[in-house]
Amino acid sequence: MNLSLNADPQVTIIVAPRERFSYTRQNLESIYEHTEYPFKLIYVDGNSPSDIRRYLEQQAHEKGFELIRTNYYLSPNRARNIGLRHVNTKYVVFIDNDVSVTPGWLKHLVECAEQTGATVVSPLICQHLPLHTEIHCAGGESGVKVETKNGTTTRRIIEKIYKQGRKVADVRPQLQRQKTGLAEYHCMMVRTEIFEKIGVLDEGLLNTKEHVDLCMLVDQAGGSVYLEPKSLVTYVPGPPLKWTDLHFYMLRWSDAWELESLHHLRDKWNLTEDEYFKKKYSSLGRRRHYTIITPLVKSLFGRKVPKVERLLVKIDHLLNRYLTTSYARKYLQGTQQKTSTQQ
Repeated sequence: MNLSLNADPQVTIIVAPRERFSYTRQNLESIYEHTEYPFKLIYVDGNSPSDIRRYLEQQAHEKGFELIRTNYYLSPNRARNIGLRHVNTKYVVFIDNDVSVTPGWLKHLVECAEQTGATVVSPLICQHLPLHTEIHCAGGESGVKVETKNGTTTRRIIEKIYKQGRKVADVRPQLQRQKTGLAEYHCMMVRTEIFEKIGVLDEGLLNTKEHVDLCMLVDQAGGSVYLEPKSLVTYVPGPPLKWTDLHFYMLRWSDAWELESLHHLRDKWNLTEDEYFKKKYSSLGRRRHYTIITPLVKSLFGRKVPKVERLLVKIDHLLNRYLTTSYARKYLQGTQQKTSTQQ
């Protein structure tokens, strides 16, 4: 029985592209295989390659979920907002398209929210392969730390992730449901009514810290964030990347998107431009470096070649600037934007 078609589900799952498309099948199959709790599903497809597009169209027809496609790449919060406009259930789950879930994951999230009144519920989020073995996030802290020293007031962002890198087998027996300060968009469930207070997700945060922003807004609005470790999911980041992932990946982790996100976060929360920001500015492009450039050099030469890497880094920054400028001209000015819906 297709539980997503049961009458009046309380939950809508929104799947949004994170940084690539090559995990789409595993992600969708995992959700349908391991989710026994009734749900609706909205899949937001931001310009996936043709084979993934055809697969999603076939799955939407067979399983009856709503498929929304754009002919341009989407920043994560923009994709989530596209899906959010179609949500009419009590809860919404935001989940990235590179996540695998485990049996009972959704049921445990709903039980936590119902029993605690939580606004946001995070599962225990793992990272990498093999699945469900290494912790990425077991809750954490978010906020703004205000300090005054020698007549100077500073406002610094707080982001702390608990248990990252620890083995699930070592930690999970000691974890229990608890109030926390941080959830991540890899997977989180949100009480839909909170958006009446805080508005939709902030699309000015193109590629970083959008989860911190949401948690701070929820706290500011009097809501709460909980960790429910009975619910377990894993996100599987690249590498390796397929060639059809590269364009989106380079845009998703572009210098321009990160700079714009950091500046927006700074201005929105009146943050001091301290060492945190300076470190971020100095490391622009690092993901592309270790995900694309370093593996490429090693595959060509069988070892690291610093001179070649430095040359490719310069080329990468120029190409990245071209890609983001072209994208902004076409798709951030309200032109040539087409959205199709299939169910």
